[in-house]
Amino acid sequence: MEPAGLQGVLAFVRTVEAGSFTAAGQRLHVTKSAVGKAVAQLEQRLGVRLLNRTTRSLSPTSEGLGYYEACVRALSEIEAAQSLLAARRLVPSGRLRVDVPLAFGRRCVAPVLFEISRQFPDLTMEISFNDRRVDLIEEGIDLAVRMGDLDDSLSLAARRIYAQRSAICAAPAYLEKHGRPGSFEDLANHSVIGYGRDGIVRPWTVRHADGHVGKFVPRARLVLGHGEPMLDAALAGCGIVFLPSWLAADSLRSGELETVLSDCLVEDIVVHAVWPVTRSLTPKVRVVVDSLIEHFSSPPWDAA
Repeated sequence: MEPAGLQGVLAFVRTVEAGSFTAAGQRLHVTKSAVGKAVAQLEQRLGVRLLNRTTRSLSPTSEGLGYYEACVRALSEIEAAQSLLAARRLVPSGRLRVDVPLAFGRRCVAPVLFEISRQFPDLTMEISFNDRRVDLIEEGIDLAVRMGDLDDSLSLAARRIYAQRSAICAAPAYLEKHGRPGSFEDLANHSVIGYGRDGIVRPWTVRHADGHVGKFVPRARLVLGHGEPMLDAALAGCGIVFLPSWLAADSLRSGELETVLSDCLVEDIVVHAVWPVTRSLTPKVRVVVDSLIEHFSSPPWDAA
C-alpha cells in the first residue's frame, strides 16, 4: 500500500502516460474504476483538478502537467533508492564473527579473510583463533573453519573447503645421524615427534608399501599439542614428524626437511566451513565461504 502522501500518485502518473483509466488499470493490474477512484481522491486531497475528462480522452490540466512532472522525478528517486538498497543487500556489510584454528587459521585462512576485508570496507570482521571447538550459536559466531570430523548436529550447515594432505619428514641432520627408516616398523628405533593432547597421541594416516592407506599410531618420545612447535622440533633435529603440507611446504622446498618413507602426500583431515542453519547464508557469509573454496581448490603448498 502507498503511504498516505503518495496514495493515487502512481495511478495518476500511469493515467497521464497511458491516456485513459482503462489502459492505466491494465498497466497497474487493477480495474478501470479503481484507477479513476484513486485519481479522484488524489484531486480531492490536493484541492486541484489534475485531469481534463471528456467522453473520449483524458489530458492533464496545466496544474496536472506540472504535478505529473514532479511526480515522475519523485518516483524516479524512489526507484533509485530501492535499487540502491537491493544492491546493498547483495554486498557484504555489517559485522561478521569468524572462528578459525590457531595455526591453520593464521597461516592459511587469515590471508583470505584479510583480502575480503580489504575488498569490502562496509564489512566489520572479528576473527578468533583457537583450537577449541566453539559453540557457534551460543557464542554468536557467524562462521567457523573446522578441521576433522564434524559433529552430527542438525543446527549447523557445512561446506567442504579443503582436504589436508600430510607427509612424514625429518631434518637432514637427524637422518644423517640416526639413519633413514626403511619401514614403519623401523620407526620404533627412532625419535618420533607426535601430536597429542590429554595423554592421547593422534595416529598418522600413512600409505604402506603395498599402496593401501591406513592408520599408524607412533610411539612418540616428544608429544606436542600444537603444529608449529612440532615443525620447530623437527627443524631442530629432534626426530621424525608427521606434518601437513601447509605447515611443512617451505621447509621441504628449502631442504630444511626431507620426506621419509614416501614422497606421496596423504589426505588425512577434511576441513569444512560451518555456520548455523538458523541464519540465512547472508552475503557476508557467502563471500567468505566462496572465497575459501576458491582459495583451497589449488593451494600453493600442495604444489610444492
